[in-house]
Amino acid sequence: MGRSGTSQARKGGRIRRLFTWKKLLGTFFVGCLLAMGAFYALYLMVPVPTANADATLQSNVYKYSNGKVMARTGKINREIVGLDKVPVDVQRAFVAAENKTFYKDHGVDIKGTFRAAWNTVTGKGKQGGSTITQQYVKNYYLSQDQTATRKLKEMVIALKVDQNMSKSEILAGYMNTSYYGRNAYGIQAAAQAYYGVDAGKLTVGQGAYLASLLQAPSQYDWTSASADGRKLVEQRWNYVLDNMVEEGWLDSAQRAGLKFPVPHKPKAPKGLSGQSGYIVEAANQELMRQGVSEEDLKAGGWTVTLNIDEKKQKALVKAVDEQLEDKLDRKGDKKDATVQAGATSVDPKTGAIVAMYGGVGATEHWTNNATRRDYQPASTFKPIVLASAIDNRSVTQDGRRIGLGTIYDGTSKRPVVGSPIDFAPENEDDRSYGPVTVQKATNSSINSVYAQMIVDVGFAKTKQTALALGMKDGPDFGEGPSMSLGVMTASTVDMAGAYATLDNHGVKVTPTLVKSAEHKQRQAEPVKSIGERVISREAADTTTKAMQGVVQSGSGFRAAGDYQAAGKTGTSENNRSAWFVGYTPELVTAVGLFGEDTAGNQVTLTDTINPGRANGGRTPAQIWGAYTERALGGGSDATFDLETDGTFGGDTAPTPTRTTGSPTPTATATDEATTPPEPTTPTGTTPPEPPTPTGTTPPEPTPTRTIDPTIPPVPDGESGADSRPGD
Repeated sequence: MGRSGTSQARKGGRIRRLFTWKKLLGTFFVGCLLAMGAFYALYLMVPVPTANADATLQSNVYKYSNGKVMARTGKINREIVGLDKVPVDVQRAFVAAENKTFYKDHGVDIKGTFRAAWNTVTGKGKQGGSTITQQYVKNYYLSQDQTATRKLKEMVIALKVDQNMSKSEILAGYMNTSYYGRNAYGIQAAAQAYYGVDAGKLTVGQGAYLASLLQAPSQYDWTSASADGRKLVEQRWNYVLDNMVEEGWLDSAQRAGLKFPVPHKPKAPKGLSGQSGYIVEAANQELMRQGVSEEDLKAGGWTVTLNIDEKKQKALVKAVDEQLEDKLDRKGDKKDATVQAGATSVDPKTGAIVAMYGGVGATEHWTNNATRRDYQPASTFKPIVLASAIDNRSVTQDGRRIGLGTIYDGTSKRPVVGSPIDFAPENEDDRSYGPVTVQKATNSSINSVYAQMIVDVGFAKTKQTALALGMKDGPDFGEGPSMSLGVMTASTVDMAGAYATLDNHGVKVTPTLVKSAEHKQRQAEPVKSIGERVISREAADTTTKAMQGVVQSGSGFRAAGDYQAAGKTGTSENNRSAWFVGYTPELVTAVGLFGEDTAGNQVTLTDTINPGRANGGRTPAQIWGAYTERALGGGSDATFDLETDGTFGGDTAPTPTRTTGSPTPTATATDEATTPPEPTTPTGTTPPEPPTPTGTTPPEPTPTRTIDPTIPPVPDGESGADSRPGD
């Protein structure tokens, strides 16, 4: 043998001695120990992190009183629900789809992970290979990056999570953080997006479909999938159900009877367009007044059930559309474009706001016309003056107790007597009525009578009554005779609340929009909507009786229908607002029209919805009547249960005598509430209460539920000379 052969033999011998099976085995074990040590070191070094930014984001869900979703808000469409809200069959469908050994493993499937890695490396496509715990960790703590580092962290954290959390908690987290397509994150949002139900109402077949979606949400969405995609998802659905049978989670006979549950077509997200945006913002404001911070609301996760009745809400929108919007040309007529409408409807027994109209749409006109408080309520304030007079047992300048039968001088531009501030308001169309009862003055909205009455009652006492009923104080709520004409500002919510308190016999009603607000970690305290008595029942019921006359034979006759109703019209200074606020025994609704230009300035409503003044007795009363009829199912047999004083409650009146005072006016008004500026602090006082007078006049007839056919209708345009007044 030559040198080269000998050299090669020696070299081969050294290699064999170097790579003996003992050395190879030893090296393998050492490598395993090193790997295990490295993994253990990694286990010690990698903590369980806090949740990633998107994992905890939820939408806020706003529901009608019947539980139907009105709107969702937030960056991510997710509503986290507990596992107790998900049927057990649906839970098992997810386990059968993704990880049959879930209840037995320790959070990591080593074999599956290496198999997935090998398949990815060899070009066989990306494979899952992850347990439910690993997928939950990826969704909740990490990112979706496809890197070896992220995968190692996922395995380590999954082991720790499995040690520290129950399987139920992990499964709930997985189902709530997974993405299902259709912008739906979590099982609750997915159930709504695909089947229009809450997660708790999913069937096993529907649950198996949602579990199947997780493999390829976009590809497996039945309504948009290709023929191949539909075939694949149906195969996946069958695979899930077969696994459930194999695991003993589904009876084979039940499995045989299941048919593929085709999901609904996608619907536009429940956003903030139309009335939803107004209502959601108003609900948020109410929640913040109850102590929920704006930051808490923005973080999401709230389920807010509203008092809004879906049927009544639709009825209100339809009434506004029919009586106003369908008659306007907003795009072609600049005057028509200035008309804004707002309305609030309240259940007087509970205080629930059952319907709200904020404007043409929250994405077109963001200011909520139902809650805005920058327009005058005008003559809708007059019943509050009357309520204060009855509640305080006030008397006229010549000592007569004020009631519905009390006679006042209805002369237009008549100066008020006993006021430290000169005031002589003009009646509508400058019409003088002469001696009239308070009932007639209420029916016809006679400014001169109510300007004198508020002097007789006292400015401070009247304001106190207004605030007790629910109106809000402010810098424009001065004390003077012009208060009687509603020259302060108020919202439709304020006026609905004040009138609801009258409807509720003087027991305070606070309109509330939120029925309940729940979060995983807390609940918001609801508003106390029914309070204590704030005025006497006699005062509230007598005022109701007076306003029945307004609807029966007065300025609010257009609101009459097949129901008992009481209400009051109002038209403010320069016709910038027009109102009708009224109620039946079951429902209180305030409707307002407001003139507003594109810059947000107040402008007149004259020559917009109709030629001439836009009176409260016209379109607002028509909206009110159309809505109330629908909201009450076409009518109602309910009657007002009124308790009034026979002498001073309006059933009878003392011998007619006119109040005294100079006939020469010192101030003028061209509309119901046009007045000169006044100081805010009064100096007048109310005269002492005299003995009860003895004279009476025949009682006025009690209003009935239908309009008196002997009273002629008011022609369009409202003439001041007509036997029935305007506003």
